[in-house]
Amino acid sequence: MSKFAFDDRDIRWKSFDGVDHLWFSVLDIDDANKIIHVLYKFAGNRQIVLHRHKTLNKTMVIQGEHRLYHANGELKEVRPVGSYTVSPPSDDPHREGGGDRDVVVLFTIYGDEETLYEILDDDLNVAASLTAKDFASFYERSPRLERL
Repeated sequence: MSKFAFDDRDIRWKSFDGVDHLWFSVLDIDDANKIIHVLYKFAGNRQIVLHRHKTLNKTMVIQGEHRLYHANGELKEVRPVGSYTVSPPSDDPHREGGGDRDVVVLFTIYGDEETLYEILDDDLNVAASLTAKDFASFYERSPRLERL
């Protein structure tokens, strides 16, 4: 089987202030069904800020290796390219990152709750929250992607 490389040069990556090693692109927001589609890129051999998912997330690893870490930084799980995962809401804090190279993961976020993600400090205190409204503010509908 042939190997393919994912070319992300034309993706308009953005970043969250104060969150290192993470870039994202909001692809679509389905307001009627409260679903947000986001590409995340995690830097290789790095970990992002401690956080927890407060709503259902489904993921598909597009490029690289998606790594999840316990709050203490210990490796928890490795998801290779092509992995599809359904992750229910959880109060379990974790970090995420890429393997030996940057990883690109498609997230489908089900935004039924006001808070989608909680950003935590090292003492597990909530430092910030991300909501569906936050993602909507990052969404730039491209004219070529408009619905018919």
